[in-house]
Amino acid sequence: MLKCRTVWKKLAPLARASSTVCRQNVRRAGLTNGRIPIRVPTAHMSTGPAGGGGDNLKYALLVGLAGIGGLTYAVKTLRGDQKRYEERIAEIESRPHKATKGPVTDVQTAAPAVPEPELEAAPSPEEPSPPAENAAPDAEAVAHDAEAAPSSKTTEPPPADEPVVEASPEEAAAPAAVPVVEEELPPPTEPSPAELSEPEPAPTLVEESVTLTEPAAAAEPPATAPPEPQSEVVAESVDSTPASAKVPSHAPYLLIGGGTASFAAARSIRARDPGAKVLIVTDEPDLPYMRPPLSKELWFSDDPSVTETLRFKQWNGKERSIYFQPPSFYIKPEDFDSAENGGVAVLTCRKVVHMDVRGNKVKLDDNIEISYDKCLVATGGIPRNLQVIERAGEEVKKRTTLFRKIEDFKSLEKVSRNINSITIIGGGFLGSELACALGRRSTESGLEVIQMFPEKGNMGKVLPEYLSNWTTEKVKREGVKVITESLVKSVTYKDDKLEIHLKDGRLVKTDHIVAAVGLEPNIDLAKSAGLEVDSDFGGYRVNAELQARSNIWVAGDAACFYDIRLGRRRVEHHDHAVVSGRLAGENMTGANKPYWHQSMFWSDLGPDVGYEAIGIVDSSLPTVGVFAKATAKDTPKAATEQSGTGIRSESETEDTATSPVASATPPPVVEHKDDYGKGVIFYLRDKVVVGIILWNVFNRMPIARKIIKDGEEHADLNEVAKLFNIHED
Repeated sequence: MLKCRTVWKKLAPLARASSTVCRQNVRRAGLTNGRIPIRVPTAHMSTGPAGGGGDNLKYALLVGLAGIGGLTYAVKTLRGDQKRYEERIAEIESRPHKATKGPVTDVQTAAPAVPEPELEAAPSPEEPSPPAENAAPDAEAVAHDAEAAPSSKTTEPPPADEPVVEASPEEAAAPAAVPVVEEELPPPTEPSPAELSEPEPAPTLVEESVTLTEPAAAAEPPATAPPEPQSEVVAESVDSTPASAKVPSHAPYLLIGGGTASFAAARSIRARDPGAKVLIVTDEPDLPYMRPPLSKELWFSDDPSVTETLRFKQWNGKERSIYFQPPSFYIKPEDFDSAENGGVAVLTCRKVVHMDVRGNKVKLDDNIEISYDKCLVATGGIPRNLQVIERAGEEVKKRTTLFRKIEDFKSLEKVSRNINSITIIGGGFLGSELACALGRRSTESGLEVIQMFPEKGNMGKVLPEYLSNWTTEKVKREGVKVITESLVKSVTYKDDKLEIHLKDGRLVKTDHIVAAVGLEPNIDLAKSAGLEVDSDFGGYRVNAELQARSNIWVAGDAACFYDIRLGRRRVEHHDHAVVSGRLAGENMTGANKPYWHQSMFWSDLGPDVGYEAIGIVDSSLPTVGVFAKATAKDTPKAATEQSGTGIRSESETEDTATSPVASATPPPVVEHKDDYGKGVIFYLRDKVVVGIILWNVFNRMPIARKIIKDGEEHADLNEVAKLFNIHED
């Protein structure tokens, strides 16, 4: 019926025009043949009176040609409309419905097709409206086709909206006689050029559904039509962009690991190449920070919110943050590519799980790949655990802390305030520092602090036996119950207590365990990257320039480097991370410098006793110690007051003492004296000094560094000790 209406609209004006021409011809013929006009009935206009046959023949021929032309035009128009209609329906059927793009669910469902109601055509001013039921079949057919259109999950941007077809002039002029009338689906027509050139909308988290509008709104030009609501169903949107969009696809300088070595390298790269773009990838949620305060100054803070602020007072009273730089120092990962002046971006909570050395790219744990020009591996280490604890079960594991990160400090600080007893297994640097820090809390809250280790005294693998024993007594005075020569046989959980069974039959009951038994270098990338791992010391083997490959460097705890004086080594200390990271950064920018620096390390047993060390300090080596009486100036607190910093390696330089001047005071007192207030301990290998500990002697490390660098034999180390001026006060 719709097709007949279209034909009638096109033929009706032609028929009216033909009738008017006919009447004009009859009047003109009557006036020509006589003065009196002849009235010809309309029904007999085709024959006419005698004498006017020629004109009537012309009229009949004209009407016939007009009819044939109109019929031909109507047939062609109908065929063209039918063809475009079929093409349009085929296009609708071929288009998938838009799928909801949600950030949470994996299964996406297309919007259900809205059932089409029966449509009514708007009435025309020239002719009565056809019955509504005559228009319904076509509308139902279109609705059926729309329902039959396939829906599928897609990750591509949704297709452009359906082009809006303008109504004919007759329909545009029709008044909205019916109060609520749904818009009739227009006959198929080609989209206008303006609609074809309209840009495709960006993908949104919207589930589209078919909506029906009133004819009055549809009759208005698209430019003035009110905007339609985007959707009936809107998925929950995400404020920030998807995580995958924040990851740069390429980084000129890629640093794997977010510790001290990485930050030192980034700072060094930017110093030599101010416009450099540096991307740090770390599996921790925090920006680069220093680790030493986690076991030292933070525990002595009086601030009850120290676990949130992570600010601490140094021994000299100055306050500072554990973070190297505030967040404003870094650029956002999403701004990495567009940063005109470069910068350092940190990608947190992401782990590199695979390295493609030939392709110069890495893969993250979410399968996102990042290509690089130069790469630094500074993955640090992983705290060791006791096998007896790993086999003990979940109840024991969840009451055990492996101390390494900020989260470990926060957790242990909270635990220590809510339990009655805590046991530290390990007598090295970390275990002894935590024991002293928690021991002071025992006097305030009644917390029982126990420290156990297999050696005869604290730091027994580092200090000579007499100094280790003295240190153990110092730790006991801090409120710690020390159990020496203890080997753990098993750990069980019973009656809300952890029971630690020792091999000699002793039993220790406690509420929580801190395992401080060493560090394993993180070499997870060795296999995929094809990097060599040292079988003796662990870690990635690198050359003198800290290179593992032509465009890959390694720094920090994970680097096993060659020391030109002491041979192949791997060092797990803050100063080594600073210096090796700085050198690796310089070499990544083309410096090609060898690693000749002798890094130092330090440990504090509270604010009163501390030491600095350099080289190989192993208690199994022969040692010579020279001591003197300590004064109020010979403490870590006094040293930081003089240097202005608690991280003593920050005041260190690579300068060496070129002309040390010996003190003119009397000869020093040799070791094995009960009061070890301050002194120097030399570690020997083949009569050559390979390590030095400065016990409560500070700011003299350049002298110790030069002694090791010279590598000479010394007949009398008492004379060498004079270089440190330990008796000047």
